[in-house]
Amino acid sequence: MENAFDAFAKELNADYPGTAVFFGEPMRKHTTFRVGGTVSLFAEPKSIEAFVWAARELKRRQLPCLIMGNGSNLLFSDGPHTLAVLSTARLDTLRLSGDSIISGAGVLLSRLASAALEACLTGLEFAHGIPGSLGGGIYMNAGAYGGELRDVVEAVTYLDSGGALRTVPCDECGFGYRHSRFEDTGEAILSAAIRLRPGDPREIKEKMDDLSRRRREKQPLNYPSAGSTFKRPQGDFAARLIEEAGLKGLTVGGAQVSEKHAGFIINTGNATSADILSLMDKVKEKVYLHSGVVLEPEVRVIP
Repeated sequence: MENAFDAFAKELNADYPGTAVFFGEPMRKHTTFRVGGTVSLFAEPKSIEAFVWAARELKRRQLPCLIMGNGSNLLFSDGPHTLAVLSTARLDTLRLSGDSIISGAGVLLSRLASAALEACLTGLEFAHGIPGSLGGGIYMNAGAYGGELRDVVEAVTYLDSGGALRTVPCDECGFGYRHSRFEDTGEAILSAAIRLRPGDPREIKEKMDDLSRRRREKQPLNYPSAGSTFKRPQGDFAARLIEEAGLKGLTVGGAQVSEKHAGFIINTGNATSADILSLMDKVKEKVYLHSGVVLEPEVRVIP
């Protein structure tokens, strides 16, 4: 199968010169947890046309493929993965259209929020400190401090399972808590229109600065992590349940339940994916024994 990935890469670069392609690429270089084994092929198409060609061609050749954004919510296992990864990182165009911003899936949410500030548009302040990209954010309906992407998404353009380009309005995206229809279908998000409102740039900046300050004070931003490790249980908070179970500082290898924020599992410097997964299992078990609540991972695990 490795020869098949090589043949695919040669044709990709022949048809779309300049596409960044790497073989045997360590996923620790592309995820915020900074762990994970190698993948057979890692590619960053620099246009939607190249991306669509690559996705269609991988499916035609029956080669396993994973679409990813900034890797801020992914945990790859330690072993080698016979897999092609298509990154949306270079689908990073931004365009203002009235009170909307048309954005490529690879645009970081922090950059998108800054673009909204520059255009004097409000509604994206909550996203300023979220480390993911727009595509990944829509995929899981990312949110923080009372805001979610479903509050501002106007329409999403994606590649469907049959290889056709389609656009759907927000109400057809199946948004729920940390969920969208794209999690169920595996369809590749390529771009989106974000509808905002005119606002006072000074007030927008003050809110973004306030949220940034609160993040720095409460979250272990100096360690690699995937943000909140577990989803919020209905009517409660994962961090509170983990702390009440006495798990702050619990360690497996180089993975640790943050002593600053119990909702974060961090890589203290030399963690493996196995360390993190083992610690997640221990946390789930001990929280269940203490409170009867079954925590659900927010992190997407690639076995």
